Amino acid sequence: MMEYRLLGNTDIKVSALCLGTMTYGDQNTETEAHEQLDFAIGQGINFIDTAEMYPVPPKAETYTRTETIVGNWLKRQQRDKIILGGKVAGPRRGMHWIRGGPPSLDRRNIREAIEGSLKRLQTDYIDIYQLHWPERNVPMFGQYLFDPANEFESGVFGQGNEKEWVPIQTQLEVLAELAREGKIRYIGVSNEHPWGVMEFLRISRELGLPRIASVQNCYNLINRGMEFGMSEIFYRENVSLLAYSPLAFGHLSGKYIDDPFTKGRVTQFLGYAQRYKKPNVFPATASYTNLARSHGWTPAEMALSFVYHRWFVTSTIIGATNMNQLKENIGAWEKRLPEEMLSEIEDIHLRMMNPAP
Repeated sequence: MMEYRLLGNTDIKVSALCLGTMTYGDQNTETEAHEQLDFAIGQGINFIDTAEMYPVPPKAETYTRTETIVGNWLKRQQRDKIILGGKVAGPRRGMHWIRGGPPSLDRRNIREAIEGSLKRLQTDYIDIYQLHWPERNVPMFGQYLFDPANEFESGVFGQGNEKEWVPIQTQLEVLAELAREGKIRYIGVSNEHPWGVMEFLRISRELGLPRIASVQNCYNLINRGMEFGMSEIFYRENVSLLAYSPLAFGHLSGKYIDDPFTKGRVTQFLGYAQRYKKPNVFPATASYTNLARSHGWTPAEMALSFVYHRWFVTSTIIGATNMNQLKENIGAWEKRLPEEMLSEIEDIHLRMMNPAP
């Protein structure tokens, strides 16, 4: 039976599983996407996550396709029964097709982003609108060392000073305007760090601006960074974790252990997802794969159940490129790991801690 949980300090109840859509328009056709959406809703999922940048990996020729596909489905639904998550893309070199960069998360860019998303999604509002990644200079998407002189976006390190960025207060003021206009209900952040989460909370509290309800960050067996400091923030500040990539781009399904060249995001989009190119990723995933199979579980079931039932995870974002994967992902919700398996998982974790930060 699906569970529904309050999203942060809001009045929204979201399903413990959220259907991610970042493959729609590239790896999945519109017909396949609508089949997935229909099935997920039929299984009790009420939470759908998308972004203006999708599908992933981002490309000029596919940018915004996902929202268009979701919008064509959404217009046939009872809108108030669906919790819709959206995201505005932050500054990122090389993504010139998104509003020319975009150069910043300023008023113009956030407003242009929401207007475009609402049109493509064929809706008047987005329930939880998230900043897809921080504007300020922080390590992202597999980078892990903070240095204000590093140019994280380009991979050039140790040059110059920290770039200027739109203050968090300004970002919140724009989001407050959109909330007053009824275009968004609540706000969240994504790919955010502890300092950023606490600064968003501090500014909103002191200035009466919208309060972030959620943090959408990576969390899985080989990336348990959310347990180091962030989990206390979630607990004490009543902020929800929306955990993405519970299968670590398919690594935790065991398929790349069985066949390193099998079809999947890792082999289809070469050079993408550098987070999972680190030395201990393969040995760790092999250990987790063997552990799951030794107990009669599939590796995907074990990896998913682990994330689904962590006390600080409000909702886990799942995605699939075919219906068999989606059915296994949703079916894993009903399975809980016994203490013996949890203990063995912890043994592996202590030997190969966070190989994919």
